[in-house]
Amino acid sequence: AFEDYEAFAKEHAREIIASVVIFLVVIGAVFGVRMLVDNLQATANTKLAAALDTYHAYVGTASSELAVPGTQTFATDQEKYKKALAEFQAVADVTGIEKLLPKVKAVRIARCYEGMCQAHLGQDAAAVKTLQESARDSDASIASLAKFALAGEYAKAGKTPEAIKTYQDLADHPTSTVPRSEALLALAGVYRASQPGQARAIYQRLEKEYSSDASLAEVLKQQISSLPQ
Repeated sequence: AFEDYEAFAKEHAREIIASVVIFLVVIGAVFGVRMLVDNLQATANTKLAAALDTYHAYVGTASSELAVPGTQTFATDQEKYKKALAEFQAVADVTGIEKLLPKVKAVRIARCYEGMCQAHLGQDAAAVKTLQESARDSDASIASLAKFALAGEYAKAGKTPEAIKTYQDLADHPTSTVPRSEALLALAGVYRASQPGQARAIYQRLEKEYSSDASLAEVLKQQISSLPQ
């Protein structure tokens, strides 16, 4: 048996060596891609965190008691969202070899916030296009956040049926980024001016479903009291 194996190895030496080389190349490529993706993810996460800090930054002149050294503030919302938009775009707009790889989560989150910044800046057509792309994300938490912002754009544009449908779908399929209560509050907001009775019914439903939430109860009380007759 040993002689047979030895003869086979001598006869097929080239094929065996080639197979081993190919195997090592494939293994090396897999580990190389894995390391590249991990590095891209780490870089994107760092940039995303900075962009989110800008997005949530304070607008106005902070008092000396509230001012925290090293934190950024902005004079206007326009100034803040303009800078945040540029930072999110720097994360979301991948180039080079990154285009050939699956988009890391930080990149997809940045795309969603890019659309939200465009909406804040009044770039409505661009916002709708960006948010529609993000709403198709396979990650439900990203998709629902984009859909929530997209519904707001529909409502702003007077596309009430589309806004109502989107908010209701979000309420029926809540996620960590868009809880059911938040979707229903937004849905009631669409109805407030044209159908206050429908808005009141939603507020009352929320009171029953979230009776133990004191902060939400206070919000609902204010919303109900300010409804048009």
